[in-house]
Amino acid sequence: MIRILHSVSNMDRAGIETMLMNYYRYMDKSKVQFDFLCNKKKPGAYDDEIKSMGGRIYHTPGLNPAKYPVYLKYMRELFQEHPEYKIVEAHNGALGVYALHAAKVSKIPVRIFHAHGASITKDWKLPIKLVCKACLPTNMTHHFSCGVEAAKCYFGQKVVDENDYVLIPNAIDVERFIYNPEIRNKIRKENDLENKHVVGHVGRFMAQKNHTFLVDIFAEVLKIDSQAHLVLLGDGELMDEIKRKAADLGISEHVTFVGNVGNANEWYQAFDCFVLPSIWEGLPVVGVEAQAADLPCVFSSAITREIGLSQHAKFVPLTESVSVWAKTLSDLLLSPVQIHRFLYNFIPVIFLADKVSCLILHFHNHFRMVTGLLQFFSQVLYI
Repeated sequence: MIRILHSVSNMDRAGIETMLMNYYRYMDKSKVQFDFLCNKKKPGAYDDEIKSMGGRIYHTPGLNPAKYPVYLKYMRELFQEHPEYKIVEAHNGALGVYALHAAKVSKIPVRIFHAHGASITKDWKLPIKLVCKACLPTNMTHHFSCGVEAAKCYFGQKVVDENDYVLIPNAIDVERFIYNPEIRNKIRKENDLENKHVVGHVGRFMAQKNHTFLVDIFAEVLKIDSQAHLVLLGDGELMDEIKRKAADLGISEHVTFVGNVGNANEWYQAFDCFVLPSIWEGLPVVGVEAQAADLPCVFSSAITREIGLSQHAKFVPLTESVSVWAKTLSDLLLSPVQIHRFLYNFIPVIFLADKVSCLILHFHNHFRMVTGLLQFFSQVLYI
């Protein structure tokens, strides 16, 4: 059996972690097992499920540059205690170099950096991240990326031009997201959303996701459509701030904060359209999920066009006014495009013929990705 050690923040319900679980659930665990190196002490929503499938969870001392010797000591002892690890895969952005360098010092032969972002967050950690990014080439042996733009960001144009990376589109279990009117009616009834025009968003409350701008947009949508309602799934450090902003704008009764839940796939059914005004993304899993649910989507043009899987996906620049964004959303909420979503439950052939379904089934299907990963891990170790 091959055991792969994945370096992550923690195994909570977020894009990267959900993507990993999509692979892990369907991996042949007699051949490949996933373990997780978490850099936060906080327990994750997926911890119990991981343990039930035979996975291990380790908690490092954290990614504090001032305490790197402590981290390195922990990693050395971990690899000495577990010589079975021959593959380490880092998902922490530029800070993933911590795990990769520690693996290199311990002579781990396969060290994969998996690029998930098409930009680097410009916060107080930026200088540290830039130094870490510069150290990546000498510490990784293989390049993985969720998309072309993420590969350019972390590996450079030369690697992309030479196709010297493995493209792994973020995969989902498509069947969990196919439109289901019974689930839609259930969620909407339980949450007082009947007869509402629901704008949905799924994402952690952090600066990158641009919730402040989203709430401003929705306040403008309400001026056009009094039946509009905003549903926000996720949690994070900025949630309370966004709640206060909604209150200040006088729209709190039109906004539902759901939190971090395990049935996001069901919530997509209750939405009438999906919006993601992120400042940057790699290839967002939530965008794939929303289109698998056949939702009309509005993405910021800062997000790679690779996410545009459907004819109902629109891109709006962040430089446009809230009025332009609001009109785009309102047009989707009130347009006939909604009708075709309901047909899919009764005419499966139309569903399978649609561009979004074909692309997701071909490029973003978890079964296909799992087979490819299994082949890759076997090859790098035994060839």
